[in-house]
Formats: sequence, C-alpha cells, structure tokens
Amino acid sequence: MLKSRSDGDDDLFFSIALQIAASEARQGHKDTAEEMRLEVDRARAARSRGPSVPIAFGAPRGNLEGLLEMRQSRFKMKDVVLNPRLVDRMADVVRQQRKRDWLREHGKVPARRLLFVGPPGSGKTMSAEAFAGELNLPLYVIRLEGIITKFMGETAAKLRLVFDESAKRRGVYLFDEFDAVGSHRNSTNDVAEMRRVLNSFLQFMEEDNATDSLIICATNHPSLLDRALLRRYDQVLEFKTPSQNDIKEIISVNLRPMKAQRLSWKKIFDAAENLSQSELVRAADDAVKTAILEQRTTISTENILERLQERRDMRAAFLDDPA
Repeated sequence: MLKSRSDGDDDLFFSIALQIAASEARQGHKDTAEEMRLEVDRARAARSRGPSVPIAFGAPRGNLEGLLEMRQSRFKMKDVVLNPRLVDRMADVVRQQRKRDWLREHGKVPARRLLFVGPPGSGKTMSAEAFAGELNLPLYVIRLEGIITKFMGETAAKLRLVFDESAKRRGVYLFDEFDAVGSHRNSTNDVAEMRRVLNSFLQFMEEDNATDSLIICATNHPSLLDRALLRRYDQVLEFKTPSQNDIKEIISVNLRPMKAQRLSWKKIFDAAENLSQSELVRAADDAVKTAILEQRTTISTENILERLQERRDMRAAFLDDPA
C-alpha cells in the first residue's frame, strides 16, 4: 500500500484501501470501514476536480476501424424522459458501475450486459448515450454492416475483436438493430454461418470483463431474438411509447425558449397518441423553427397540433402498403 502511494499509483492505493475497509467490515468494525470508504470517495472526488483539460477519447484504429464508431455523449440521465420505473432501473445500473470496486470486494460484479427492447424512436439509442455521459465514458456504436460478411468465420472473428476491445478499453458498446445478429438459431431463413455467429456471441457474452464495459444490445423486434440470449443479460429494459405525462414533459422541454400560449393539453394528447419520443421532439422542434422564422416568441396549441399531424401523416405514408 505504501509502495503504491510512493509510486503515485492512486488507483492501486485506493483499491487496497477499499480491500482493507472490506476486511474491517467483515470483522464487525462497520464504523471504521464506512469511514475509510468515505475518505476514499472524498479523495477520488478531489482528484477529479483538478484542472479541467478536455481529453479526447481514442478513436478506433487498425482492425477496429470500420467496426466501431466512436461518439461523444451529448446527454445524461436527466435529459432522457422515460417512465419512472425504467429510470429507476437505469439509475441502479449507473450506481453499480460507479461502485463497482465495492461490489468486487464482496465477490460481485456490476450489471454490464443490457438488452434494450422497444419500438423505433422510444429512446433506446439516447439512453445508451446517456449511460456514457453519466459515467464519463466513450460511446462505441458497433457497425453491423462492417461486421457481418459473407465469408465463413470472418464475422465471428470481427466480433472477437470488438469484445477484446471492450475488455481492454472501458466504454459503452452499443449493438443497435441487434436482431441482425441475435435472431433465432432455428430461423427458416437462417444459414449455418449466422448460427455460428450467434453461438460465438453467446460465448463472448459469458466471458469476464475486467474493465466493466457496458455492453448494450438494442432491438425493435425482441420476438426475433434467440431465447438463449435472455440469460446472458443482467437487465432487460423495455422502452414504451410515451405516457401523457411524458408527452407533456417532452413537448414542454423542446418548445424552449419559446413561450406557450395556454396550451390545450387534451387536444395535444389526442394528437400525440402512439407517436414516439423522437417524433414528439421533431414536431416540437419544427414548431419552434417556424416561430423563429415568423419572428414570433410564442407558440399556440394549433401550431403544435399542425406539426403533430404532419408526423402522423409521415408515419401513415411510410407504413402504407402500395399494393
């Protein structure tokens, strides 16, 4: 412990201190253990408040270039409007990640393998970005078009590269549209190569990850996923269409800095029914842009209803069967 301190290795010093605190707790010295943990937290917080110099996360290079797309997070948990139950479960994952050293002292590992299910535009990608922002980690989006190939064994080899990177470099790794990889192994349209890919993915998910990177898989079609995947995830988080309270908050937040003229929320709720989060955000944003161009500082119920109807028309046109 003294050597780590003299060498300036703060991370090792704090880790040993927490191990001693855990030993004290097991011996019944709970007050001493808690005091030591508080001091470690204070020391870590003081270190993090040092000179603020922006440090760019390392972009993927070499064999990983084209497989991973690095994104800087723009959001934190407070920016995501979701139902309270889902927010609580996400906050629990954040807490486990932040206190992962404490958990490992007691032989436990933090939740780090998550499955997001829900309709398009329900906040899955934004929530993955919020996890990265809340934990001050880079977000790496796995580019499935770069991973999935027609050559036998190559797709599994590229997946191996991604999981090896997640073990070496802590971050949030997002597999979007995951059903392209995780579909049923007995699907009638499946081929032997994709079955091998899924088997490889299942194996990689079982491996220990000393960095505690978050692996997030997101899908709009959970019914397509192989059932064997379920037990590989620490949490399955379901995203739903916004409730009336969610609709009001999403629209109100995105109308800023404009002023709203005594809005008729009942009419807005009716017009917004079954629209996704992203559609609500875009409708409010379009209303604000129109107000700016017309040199107005206020937005009326009619302005919002018009934009919501546009979104409904767009959805109907997209889903309409030309046959």
